[in-house]
Amino acid sequence: MSLLPPDVAGTASAPGLWAVVGATGTGKSELSLDLAEALDASGTPAEIVNADAMQLYRGMDIGTAKLAPHERRGIPHHLFDVLDITQEAAVAAYQSAARSAIDDAIARGRHAILVGGSGLYVSSVLFDFRFPPRDDALRARLEARLESEGAGALYDELRHRDPATADRVDPRNTRRVVRALEVIEQGRDGHGAALPDAPTPWRASTILGLRTERPVLVDRLDRRVERMWRQGMLAETAALRDLGLERGKTASRAIGYAQALAQLSGESTEAEAIAETQSLTRRYARRQVGWFRRYERVRWIDT
Repeated sequence: MSLLPPDVAGTASAPGLWAVVGATGTGKSELSLDLAEALDASGTPAEIVNADAMQLYRGMDIGTAKLAPHERRGIPHHLFDVLDITQEAAVAAYQSAARSAIDDAIARGRHAILVGGSGLYVSSVLFDFRFPPRDDALRARLEARLESEGAGALYDELRHRDPATADRVDPRNTRRVVRALEVIEQGRDGHGAALPDAPTPWRASTILGLRTERPVLVDRLDRRVERMWRQGMLAETAALRDLGLERGKTASRAIGYAQALAQLSGESTEAEAIAETQSLTRRYARRQVGWFRRYERVRWIDT
């Protein structure tokens, strides 16, 4: 049954930008399809643009709950399966690609629906985010320190040098910790990992937010992780490992895949891998809720 309120797309005629946001497991993919069909019924077709960082990767399907092509109801989808698992996902590059896809759809007389739960990726498109430049040599030095000193030491340094940024970064996300220190070393403030207090929109948009009561969402997420393993998460991860998953700086750290890799290597049992994935997924959903709650002018839909 559709979650889309009957009046949401009823008056939408001129092509524009929509966004469907919310925590993992709230039904964003399904709602985006319903919205696209409702907009089409109103006279203007729509196309969907991915804003889930892990769904950029080819082959990462079960662990990201990615819709298979035959499940997409014939609606054009963009920025799915565009990266090899050994490539690094970079939000600045994503921002350019996503905005180009949106501009192109609207120029062709179609709505664009941005859908995903990666807060920084969504915000990089909807708002006027500008990212500090990369310094590959500096990053290499910081990554060498990460290997020799450990993540805790680098996070402690970040907390000492920029407490506000440290509060917004998960200490387990070593890639974000390294990036934050890289920006600080360049003498810049912040590191583009937070929504500004008063963000300037990139272009006019209609934002639909999905929310689910915490106990219901926790149960749904726990069951989804168990279903992932039943559906072949371990086999999918093994196939990706053969393609170089362990060399991927971003993909190898994805929730679920990192735990499946540990199970494959004998570092954990299946029960331990599932339990850790469930715990990390619940924590990630909590951060997503906090991120999107700060958005203004969101039409919230209780699932």
